[in-house]
Amino acid sequence: MRQAVKHLQAQHRFAERRACRVMGLARGTVRYRARRCDGPLRRRLRALAGERRRFGYRRLAILLRREGIRVNLKKVYRVYREEGLAVRRRKGRKRATGMRMPLPRPERVNQVWSLDFVHDQLADGRRFRVLGVVDQFSRECLALVADTSLPGLRVARELDRLLQSRGKPAAIVSDNGTELTSRAVLQWAQAQSIHWHYIRPGKPTENGYTESLNGKIRDECLNEHWFTSLAEARQIIALWKEDYNHVRPHSSLNYRTPAEFAGSQGAACARLMRAAPAAPRITSGAAPCRPQKAAL
Repeated sequence: MRQAVKHLQAQHRFAERRACRVMGLARGTVRYRARRCDGPLRRRLRALAGERRRFGYRRLAILLRREGIRVNLKKVYRVYREEGLAVRRRKGRKRATGMRMPLPRPERVNQVWSLDFVHDQLADGRRFRVLGVVDQFSRECLALVADTSLPGLRVARELDRLLQSRGKPAAIVSDNGTELTSRAVLQWAQAQSIHWHYIRPGKPTENGYTESLNGKIRDECLNEHWFTSLAEARQIIALWKEDYNHVRPHSSLNYRTPAEFAGSQGAACARLMRAAPAAPRITSGAAPCRPQKAAL
């Protein structure tokens, strides 16, 4: 009805009083402006949903009321839906559940990794897969592993190799593929104390960093070569990875290479450390201050 009143005013130049009289609508209704302040409620609802991943909006509303937050159930449901906190239905065998809340954008190198698979075939028709791992902040391609089979155990071994050379990330993002939701991956992530975040089924844009990398691999490497053997494919893919990290300009990095961008971030951190005031000396009997882990 409010849209109809606005239409009469815009298209037929009706006064507000006349348009409301024609539509049978009160002028106060037309002039009403919502005054919503849902910030604290949204933050607390997200926190509770992260702690209670299998709770729906009704149980979360009860927990809010226990904390003294008086809010209508319908409003809780609206915010619950807008924040995308709906509980996923479990189907089939038990799989890794990962994190429920969306991850914030990374603010440093080696904070969040993304991984996914891309498929191709050799000249004789045999199919093979390529596991790609990318750093979300620097867009650096950390690994491209090609093989005919890449089960969950193999993925865990390749990630162990990356951890030895790169250190441990705060979180890893992937889709819900069979290999990445396997028991081997779940046990590995738990043993390494790494948050594993699964995107929503049918939402590849939530893992856009590896989707972008997959597109570049296919367009600039896989579709440009005819692989006669798996060894040849591994060699060409490894050369492309080095070119991608050290030669190819990246538009989202202001046309710098991922290696240049990561190096500039390291230099900026070093300058901040040099500019920071000297830490006070620790006298005998005082407990040393331990650095806290960076929040994701």
